[in-house]
Amino acid sequence: MRPRSNLIRRTINQTVMSISLLTSLVGILMLAWILYEVISRGAGAFNWSFFTKPPVPLGETGGGVANAILGTLLLTLLATVIGVPIGLFAGVFLAEFGHQSRLSSPVRFLCNILMGTPSIIVGVFVYSLLVVPLGHFSGYAGAIALAVIMIPLIARTAEDMLNLVPDTLRESALALGAPRWKVTLGVVFRAAKKGLLTGALLAIARVSGETAPLLFTALNSPYWPRSMSQPISNLTKTIYDYAMSPYADWHQIAWGASFLITVSVLLLTISARVILHERKR
Repeated sequence: MRPRSNLIRRTINQTVMSISLLTSLVGILMLAWILYEVISRGAGAFNWSFFTKPPVPLGETGGGVANAILGTLLLTLLATVIGVPIGLFAGVFLAEFGHQSRLSSPVRFLCNILMGTPSIIVGVFVYSLLVVPLGHFSGYAGAIALAVIMIPLIARTAEDMLNLVPDTLRESALALGAPRWKVTLGVVFRAAKKGLLTGALLAIARVSGETAPLLFTALNSPYWPRSMSQPISNLTKTIYDYAMSPYADWHQIAWGASFLITVSVLLLTISARVILHERKR
């Protein structure tokens, strides 16, 4: 077989690099366009009432989304409390004990499937599991739906980070007589703590802007959150309701809430990237 000439190879290489650069620029431009629209349209909605007051009745001026901000924080906090420990334990099983178990491959396969499952499917699943039997929407159902989305992402990230820890650290601790659980928590976790924190932050950023699961679980409420066993207000559903309304002031509030979520997700993602970069360095 005749080898390709250098000219053909260079031409193919330059073509592929040009296409890759072009597609990257298109993605960056689209992101910049989205950020520009959200910032330019949403920054004007920020005022004291926006962050401190709930929505006002139709026809009145003023009001804000303070109840939705609080509800989103409660949902995310409860989802983190549920999802992070389960995801970490799953990652520990895959990285530390999965080599000797037949369950490791099925668990890893299921995590990969869950990571690619549309969030609306998770919402329908939790709806049939909790909302239908109980007969009402609730904040608990919404938090569980978000936690289900978080678990596979944290599990796979934890597995990757724990696998980066050198085996010599484990062997040294075990040689000193430390039990396996203490080696995992005191040595391996400490060595991989920045990577584990990165995975948790990325998972939180992943669920912070979810709307579909909350449509089937937490729904929404125009009132202050008083109990997680009732429908609870949240920013994403509030954005949907306000954006679909025919009122200009509600559109302004929707843009402001969109700006708030965008900034929050960007800050979480950037923080995770900075922590991961410091760990690699």
